[in-house]
Amino acid sequence: MLHPVFLPDALSPEDCEALIAAVRAGPMRDAGLVGGATDHRIRRAEVVWLDDLPGCDGVMQALLRLVARVNRDDFGFDLTEFGESAQVARYGAERQGHFGWHSDIGAGTWASRRKLTIVVQLSDPAAYQDGALEIWPDSRVMTAPRQRGLATIFPSFQLHRVTPVTAGERFSLTLWSHGPAFR
Repeated sequence: MLHPVFLPDALSPEDCEALIAAVRAGPMRDAGLVGGATDHRIRRAEVVWLDDLPGCDGVMQALLRLVARVNRDDFGFDLTEFGESAQVARYGAERQGHFGWHSDIGAGTWASRRKLTIVVQLSDPAAYQDGALEIWPDSRVMTAPRQRGLATIFPSFQLHRVTPVTAGERFSLTLWSHGPAFR
């Protein structure tokens, strides 16, 4: 079974703080689902695309190198590109921000070709309560560590969720790698 890989220090605390500050300075929009629909019973969050934030090229380059290494060492998927911008999400307690069980593969040009999902914890763990990233790779659910800057990498077809945030706010960055359909 393909279990998630947890990589501490994928981003520095300074990079995490800079991303959160850039997100706070710009416009966020209500988060949708694959295909563009909005359903607050499933997902309640705000997002901004990394392409819309100035000065984030270094973060993207670091993550691309990291994903190439992890794929080579742990997954061995046929990856061909990163066709979508990374997404920064904010899950706030004022709305009980959450994202119910889902996979990241869906209809659409890019969503149908997603192979690996990369989620980086941007918030300091003390900045929020609950809001756990949980992945369901087999008969048991795994909870990602909450360390700031830690990347969790897993196959995009695996079910995962973010439990409701009950205090504060949780920020995360998500990136997907793409390739031909699984066989």
